[in-house]
Amino acid sequence: MEEGLIRTAPDREKAKSILKMVETTLEMIDSIDPRRFTSHVVKEYYEVIRELITVILLLDGYKTHGEGAHKKLIEYMEKNYGEFKGYEIFLLDELRVIRNKIAYNGFFVTDDYLDRRKQDILMLIDKLRIIIYKKL
Repeated sequence: MEEGLIRTAPDREKAKSILKMVETTLEMIDSIDPRRFTSHVVKEYYEVIRELITVILLLDGYKTHGEGAHKKLIEYMEKNYGEFKGYEIFLLDELRVIRNKIAYNGFFVTDDYLDRRKQDILMLIDKLRIIIYKKL
């Protein structure tokens, strides 16, 4: 077994519960002024993506833990889901790094970043949702 991954029984009910939370987070993002709160919007988009990947792992019978758990989620997707192209994996990791800068350093994301990346972020979210709904 890979370091950082723990084998668990697949848990459909927990997966569905996390999906409900994801939907409420997306509703919240839509209610926020993205120009005024760009960093918060980007951070929440990352959290949505992270939760969706967590659901995929949950349905596959895994969970992550410990130092580097978020990075392990991205590596898992890269290794096990070939439908994700290099630039998508790069974007996942870029969002992880930006989220860490926001959370730990008070980093402010410029609104032009969101302008440039929003469509790609939304496509990633849709792609992850499709994988999940095929598994449920």
